[in-house]
Amino acid sequence: MEVALDFAIQCSRDHPWLTTHPEWFSWRPDGSIRYAENPPKKYQDIVNVDFYAEQAKPELWLALRDIVLYWIDAGIRIFRVDNPHTKPLPFWRWLIADIRARHPDVLFLSEAFTRPAMMYRLAQLGFTQSYTYFIWRTTKRELTEYFTELTTQSPKDFFRPHLFVNTPDINPYFLQSSGRAGFLIRAALAATLSGLWGLYSGFELCESAALPGREEYLDSEKYEIRQRDWQAPGNIIAEISQLNRIRRENPALHSHLPLRFYNAFNEQVIWYGKFTPGFDNFILVLVSLDPHGVQETRFEVPLWEFGLPDGGVLEVEELMRGERFRWYGKLQHWRFVPQELPFAIFRVRPWRDAG
Repeated sequence: MEVALDFAIQCSRDHPWLTTHPEWFSWRPDGSIRYAENPPKKYQDIVNVDFYAEQAKPELWLALRDIVLYWIDAGIRIFRVDNPHTKPLPFWRWLIADIRARHPDVLFLSEAFTRPAMMYRLAQLGFTQSYTYFIWRTTKRELTEYFTELTTQSPKDFFRPHLFVNTPDINPYFLQSSGRAGFLIRAALAATLSGLWGLYSGFELCESAALPGREEYLDSEKYEIRQRDWQAPGNIIAEISQLNRIRRENPALHSHLPLRFYNAFNEQVIWYGKFTPGFDNFILVLVSLDPHGVQETRFEVPLWEFGLPDGGVLEVEELMRGERFRWYGKLQHWRFVPQELPFAIFRVRPWRDAG
């Protein structure tokens, strides 16, 4: 296991910087200090440094850089940066360039749920990975349009999407009412649409209890210590482990590029493929987006990708179930029962007739 550090540029009210470097903070005329805000949220237990203060640069910038260097010396190589869009962009350009000039293997993950232009700008400034809108894209149209943008338009050259199925701050509405099948659906999509995916504790146990009407956890670990039974009935630990094994063994799943969507004749079923150069590794993924009902669909097998005619034959291995068979012809059929497995991952290659 490798530890990633959350780099949040803020101070508690008793932080020594408030007395040793008061010029790094914003003070009201009455001498009180401004607490942190990220509209519409207000955080009265912390304060932000003032990047624009007269005396903040370069001393503040260097102090923050030295904090990162300290943790690198302690063995940290991954920094999840909290709300980078609320800090000056020139600061990130300078900091990331300085750190990576010394330590090229260090990764910076941008936790910026904000406007697309800002998310893309942060990636262009040097962030290695980025949060995305995946957590709120649940329909076939939403997923197809969003990932077509990320993989065929300009972001493909600089934006590396990290797909989180949940976070400490976000308990998605989809998961609040979808049951175990919904968790499997989101895990399969995240694990196969991008080369980077992540989950927050409790997802493996299908935890979904929420504050009424909000995308927040009812019993949040931000406010209490949670004790979990990792063998609780209904957990999806085995399925997540299998997804990760499939990812390790198939280079086509190591990146979000290339990604192509194909025709599945059911709006509740999404169908896409990823492959390596030369098609040495070709993965096709079929996912039911309905966590409640049985869904079945006809779908087009992309025989044309291999230069095969509509009557061509592919050898198929379904990697979750361990089944092997052949597809004869372009049109095939699949049926999903949500109480079983609401997705399928196929590794395919043209059939070579030994005769």
